[in-house]
Amino acid sequence: MAYKLGDVILSRETIARRVKEIADEIAKDYDRDKPLVIVGILTGAAFFLTDLVREMPEDLDVRVDFMSVASYGDGTESSGVVRIFHDLKSSIEGKNVIVVEDIVDSGLTLAHLTELLKGRNPASLKVCVLLDKYERRKTEVKVDYCGFRIPDKFVVGYGLDYASKWRHLKDIKYVVEE
Repeated sequence: MAYKLGDVILSRETIARRVKEIADEIAKDYDRDKPLVIVGILTGAAFFLTDLVREMPEDLDVRVDFMSVASYGDGTESSGVVRIFHDLKSSIEGKNVIVVEDIVDSGLTLAHLTELLKGRNPASLKVCVLLDKYERRKTEVKVDYCGFRIPDKFVVGYGLDYASKWRHLKDIKYVVEE
């Protein structure tokens, strides 16, 4: 099956405004005296995470680390099997942690990941997602900071891809069958 780009669902301007709002919410929620570890889930969240931390105030002690996990492969449906390709470089024990993900749909990957990270004894663990496809939930996942709820359609751009294509798009667009 072949796919092509469809309509814009979220423009770069709309995304930028919401990213700033989320950064402001996070800044209000955390103490300036304790480091805040932002854990980006590669590769999709790299774009969102970068813009998000750039919007955070200078007096907030922000640390950035990454994990690489996957459950999609090259398809448009989650396989349900979560694989970790790259783990954190630093310990999160006793630290405030926010996991930053590009999208949550079934919740399987994020549920697996948050349980794994809770076992590492952070002081707190929250989840921040750019996009939430709540209709597709197969397991409950608490999302503390959410950019946008979107319908159950496949989307690309601003870090989201289809078979490694279209991550570089500045807007988020639907993907449609040709």
